Amino acid sequence: MIARVIVDIATSELDKIFDYKIGESGALIGSRVIVPFGKFKTEGFVISTAENSSYPEEKLKSIIRVVDEVPALTSDNLELANHLHETYHVSMASVLRLFLPTEMRTGKVRKKTANYASLSSVDFDDILSSLKKGADKQRAVLTFLKENGKTKCSVLNETFSPSSVTALKNKGYIVVSEERIVRTPYKGIQFSEKRVTLNSEQENAVKVCLESDKPTLIKGVTGSGKTEVYLRLIESVISGGKTAIMLVPEISLTPQTFSRLRARFGDKCAILHSGLSAGEKFDEWWRLRSGEAVIAIGARSAIFAPLENLGLIIIDEEHDQSYESESSPRYVTDEVAYIRAKLSGAKLVMGSATPKIESYKKALDGVYSLAEMKGRVNGKPLPEMIISDMKDEVRHGNISPFSVALKQELKNTLDKGNQAIIFLNRRGYSQKVICRECDYVAKCLNCDVSLHYHRAEDLLKCHFCGSQYHMLSACPECGSVSINYTGTGTQKVVQELQDLFPTAKILRMDNDTTQTKESHFNILKDFGEKKADILVGTQMIAKGHDFPSVTLVGILDADMSLYFSDYRSGERTFQLITQVAGRSGRADDKGKVVLQTYSPQNTVLQTAIRYDYERFYKREIAIRQASYFPPFSDILRIMVESEDDAVAISTLKKVFESAREVYNDNRQHFIYFDKMKSPLKRIKNKYRYQVLARIKGNNDEIKGEFYKIANENLSKKVLCYLEINPSSMS
Repeated sequence: MIARVIVDIATSELDKIFDYKIGESGALIGSRVIVPFGKFKTEGFVISTAENSSYPEEKLKSIIRVVDEVPALTSDNLELANHLHETYHVSMASVLRLFLPTEMRTGKVRKKTANYASLSSVDFDDILSSLKKGADKQRAVLTFLKENGKTKCSVLNETFSPSSVTALKNKGYIVVSEERIVRTPYKGIQFSEKRVTLNSEQENAVKVCLESDKPTLIKGVTGSGKTEVYLRLIESVISGGKTAIMLVPEISLTPQTFSRLRARFGDKCAILHSGLSAGEKFDEWWRLRSGEAVIAIGARSAIFAPLENLGLIIIDEEHDQSYESESSPRYVTDEVAYIRAKLSGAKLVMGSATPKIESYKKALDGVYSLAEMKGRVNGKPLPEMIISDMKDEVRHGNISPFSVALKQELKNTLDKGNQAIIFLNRRGYSQKVICRECDYVAKCLNCDVSLHYHRAEDLLKCHFCGSQYHMLSACPECGSVSINYTGTGTQKVVQELQDLFPTAKILRMDNDTTQTKESHFNILKDFGEKKADILVGTQMIAKGHDFPSVTLVGILDADMSLYFSDYRSGERTFQLITQVAGRSGRADDKGKVVLQTYSPQNTVLQTAIRYDYERFYKREIAIRQASYFPPFSDILRIMVESEDDAVAISTLKKVFESAREVYNDNRQHFIYFDKMKSPLKRIKNKYRYQVLARIKGNNDEIKGEFYKIANENLSKKVLCYLEINPSSMS
């Protein structure tokens, strides 16, 4: 028998199948194997087997060994991988890597085991009477095991002595066995079951999802009980012997979702995301692969969970841009989910209070089934929105980050013993550091962006590459010591809130405060237990969280995202405002939202304060149709990045010439075509240029040609790749 192997080397030159003799290795389809490759040994994946090879048999090499006890990749995994390989035009090795934890591939982590000791079946009194006088430690070990049962040998060795344990083992008085230790994430999570009776809208949503032969979009306002619908769907699927995947957009949401699923389904759940330790990720992955767990919960990478007999995929907050991968392979999670669901015959369910424009159009066009949930489960109205015009605030002498209305509402909230959330999508202390004399702006040496001041560490930081710099004592251009801070970040908001409300306890949640593995969980746990009065944070606090005591949300710089040079800026602003506002008033007390803006009459903000998604959608879809933006076209962007500007420009010219040939042959399908600098010309010390095109319809032939051009110009000196409808145009 011949094994057909993809070697784990992600280069286009080696993106092909290599034949090896299975020999005595016993390799099965889906197995990870070690194979000889040139002068070296490397890991590979068996993607199929055959009786014979077209390569001369005497020249075929044999598989050295199989890595895992059972094949790491399921047949569903391999079928999905093949589709992604064809869809995203990347090497098969790159795609197969998506299905395994990184540390597992590199051999840096494996199953953890420990030796445990327990009493043998020999009568305990007979054992004690047979011991010699003076064997006090051996007697102590036996007594300990009698009282405590099976115990780790390491504990016995440390408490008593290794020689005593060894002697008892050799005499047959204790039995030592090697057992697997499962590294469990979020051990501190409290599981409490809150089974509720579904209301009519929830019941209808469950019915639509289960009965539809199409993907289903659940459009439900914040607090409408979408999570309980998801739980019922999972319950229905696993009771029929199938498995399920539930995706959430942010790592910060995973512990909360995990706790609800764990309360309902116990150890049948496993969690997968990048914030776990290598050991935890490895063990959770194997629990899913072995069938010990049948429900995978996690961020976008959990779509590749090694589950067999898949019956359901849920994508919560389906509008969130974190579902789009920004590194190769550049996949979109709902596209992958659609393919996987179709291949496995699983139900695909997507939920959001503010669906993507493209998704809602598909629902209205009948491509998706639509289930709407228009009311909150507690029967309360959505929070009242109060707009604060910050231009008027400044005119009246208020230069603080907080409007008069927000200060007053904060005071009222704290006086009543309730909690508040303050949202600002900008971390750090200030946005820019500027010299008052010559207008010099401190910028990152590696990126074409200004640095942010972080007061807690007294450092300047780049929010793109992570570089850190000492704070300026004087301007490096003119020598002036007149250094000014502009803009406001979460650090500054916390400081000013503390000045306003000295007795209030304030927590901050942003990328700076969530560096450790369980920091998301700990911050949210403390706030949920009312150990703090105010939570200040960026977009990671904007969605999914349910805090009954939160009755006020303050949104600072609500219009900030409106002015990004991106056709989705209005959509993202509407979604963000609606999602953040939804954190307020989720229990008995009425919720309020204070939205601070310099553009109170903006149409996007006006529809957002009324929670009028339909009106927003009608306006937005009309603009997209008139201007030929997605979903009425596809944006193709070939990015060229290099640390050498001259090399980047030279490659851009070659890419453009090749792309222009495609353009000239298909002009009737193009709406726009040109080359230019990227809006952010340099990031992480790489110069960035782009060829930008918009094409009509879903033209796979043109996309294929553009993928080919990008791959042909990829080299060690230049990163060249294609993005289709990228989540960010910067």
